[in-house]
Amino acid sequence: METVAAAGGVNIDVTEKRDGGGASRAAMLMPLEIPYRSEAGLHPEYATADAAGADIRAAEDARLEPGERVMITTGLYLGIPPGYEAQVRPRSGIAWRHGVTVLNAPGTIDADYRGELRVILINHGTEAFEIARGDRIAQLIVAPVTRARFALREHLPESKRGTGGFGSTGV
Repeated sequence: METVAAAGGVNIDVTEKRDGGGASRAAMLMPLEIPYRSEAGLHPEYATADAAGADIRAAEDARLEPGERVMITTGLYLGIPPGYEAQVRPRSGIAWRHGVTVLNAPGTIDADYRGELRVILINHGTEAFEIARGDRIAQLIVAPVTRARFALREHLPESKRGTGGFGSTGV
């Protein structure tokens, strides 16, 4: 196992893995701290070896009526390293089958936030959606953050597109 330095001075383990055909590839494993106060059995988990998002589970039962939005507790607290963020994104299966999605997708969890992770779900479907404690309700992506240095200028550099906005490049 090799360790490399990444954004924010975080050390990331680079683990050699083999796919089904025997090919080798490196997996980036960044340590993400989860305190003991997080509820047991509700920690994020990757469903497959190459999944980008780790499943987030509900810590409560809830019923989501059509058109309704609700904030679901997860019992999860995260210690995200400086230079990173966690993004809460919808799960495609419940979006497709039930019309339920994360309302503010992607939701951003900043590195300095230490409160409980909660997920805002909305039901765009035509039937009520039942959520049971332990159900997978969203997914978590950990990503590096690039911060901008904002510089005031009298004019922006020219570009081929210019001020063309919505629909300006065609359908």
